[in-house]
Amino acid sequence: MPRRTCDGTRFLAAFRSAVANLAAHVDEVNALNVFPVPDGDTGSNMLATVRAALDAADALNVGPDADAGRVAHAVAQGALMGARGNSGVITSQILGGIAHALDGKRRFNGLDLAHALDAGTKKAYAAVQRPVEGTILTVIREASAAAIAAAERDNEAENVLDATVEAAERSVAKTPTLLEVLREAKVVDSGGQGLFRLFEGALAAVRGLPVDCEQARPGPSSTSATASTPVLPGIGEETTYGYETVYLVHARPGERLDPQAIGAHLETIGDSVLVGGDDAVAKVHVHNDRPDAVIAYGLSVGTLTRVTVENLDGQASDVREARAAAFIEGASGAFAPAMPAMPASPGSSFGDPFARVMAASAQTATVELVPATRMPLGVVVVAPSEGLAQRLALTAEGFKEYVAFRVVHGGQTANPSTGELLEAVAATPADELLILPNNPNVILAAKQVASMTDRVVHIVPTRNCAEGVAALLRLDPAQDAQENAAAMTAAARSILSVQVTEAVRDATVSGKKVKKGQTMVLDPDDGLLALDSDANRAVISAFGRMKGGFEIVEVYYGAEGSLEDAEELASKIHEVAPGAEVEVLHGGQPHYRYLISAE
Repeated sequence: MPRRTCDGTRFLAAFRSAVANLAAHVDEVNALNVFPVPDGDTGSNMLATVRAALDAADALNVGPDADAGRVAHAVAQGALMGARGNSGVITSQILGGIAHALDGKRRFNGLDLAHALDAGTKKAYAAVQRPVEGTILTVIREASAAAIAAAERDNEAENVLDATVEAAERSVAKTPTLLEVLREAKVVDSGGQGLFRLFEGALAAVRGLPVDCEQARPGPSSTSATASTPVLPGIGEETTYGYETVYLVHARPGERLDPQAIGAHLETIGDSVLVGGDDAVAKVHVHNDRPDAVIAYGLSVGTLTRVTVENLDGQASDVREARAAAFIEGASGAFAPAMPAMPASPGSSFGDPFARVMAASAQTATVELVPATRMPLGVVVVAPSEGLAQRLALTAEGFKEYVAFRVVHGGQTANPSTGELLEAVAATPADELLILPNNPNVILAAKQVASMTDRVVHIVPTRNCAEGVAALLRLDPAQDAQENAAAMTAAARSILSVQVTEAVRDATVSGKKVKKGQTMVLDPDDGLLALDSDANRAVISAFGRMKGGFEIVEVYYGAEGSLEDAEELASKIHEVAPGAEVEVLHGGQPHYRYLISAE
């Protein structure tokens, strides 16, 4: 007999099976990349997002007949902080809408589920500035519409979910009819397929046949959290770093926490303040020279657990000397050595919705070389490799006395999560901030961060690190974040940039048939500029199609390239652009043999 209602315990069991089912099909989803490039990561991003959501829900330690609204809220908060890539952000918005609709409900029926899915649809569409049909958005919209129609006929939750799964599968199958690039590549939408697999796994659990829950746990090959690595002003200054204080604060019986008020107070007594959680429990992170004051305040608003205090000064002094020497010598000193991991407490999860994200960042923290005083302007940039991060950091050297600067590791197949970007913003001592995503798949997460903090944050929508360098060269410390964002965006778009990689399968791209193993030269929006069996010929062909003369060409060779090959390519570029200064740089980026900029 179909199950009529669902409580929080069953909701969590269904979500666990959903995550496991996506894990079992993650390679399938990744392989549906429209472009035959070796960095398909839609499935990995969605899986990392829902795993963070599952960890947050598990941290509640729910018992039998748990409150559905409370579990859904934890899932949504975990997904929001753990969201990676555009597919992950949209998935987190769907879960957020579901949680909002289930708020206050101990149990929910079929109509409640249909309403929740519809709320998730609306929230997901609202998160995308220019929604495109034939994507995950179409799938959730058509699935939720089918859920409403089913619920109006039959209010049993299992039957509504069954209708949702069937509609999602049909919707995915027709995505190529709605989006030309899918039809051309002969694939269905990867994000939509990932969503279908989540619904499918949930239905299996409701029917008593859950997908193996071990699939839901991260393995060695899963996407891992990446730590933000600061490169900030004051490298040569005798700065005092003080102590890092971290704890969980729990509301006393009958009372509620106000995370925003907690954060506001801690900002008055410390720096790098990060407060995440809800009215029941919150995670607190503060840097200052009086940890006793931070702990005393926590005790004034609730009860504390998992208290840790780290002295940053001893560690920072050695790092400061090493970093200064590295910059003076021009060596690869763009990154500070990692701090020792924080002492691990028994168990792998904390009791707040942000547990996994916060715990991961705490255990991979780096020494923060912060300026002596808070800056008017800060910049957070994303880089996929040390070589490109160093290039961005050296570009920022000119304004290090005026602007706080931080690098977050991440890029293709390793997109930083919303939580990691938010933590980087929180830990950057500046009144206003700019975020340079340097990847189209990070832009949406960056925009989410801008809506989650009370500080002014503007996004410079850079599509690769070459655009990021061009944008940084245009930064003016005398202007505010909004003025800089406009000028830096224009500067990023003023250069020509291409990425060079090899096709991983046969496909049709931009109307041309591509064979596995051929070299493709792609523009920042993945448009195919040139194709050849020889990498150098492909690049030179692309340059021939670019109109106008060039003064400066920079060739960043990646992890799969070599200096010798890059120098050979540079000489050939100089032959077709004799007036240009061609510079070879080590980028170290994964998947792309070359990243080339020309202006």
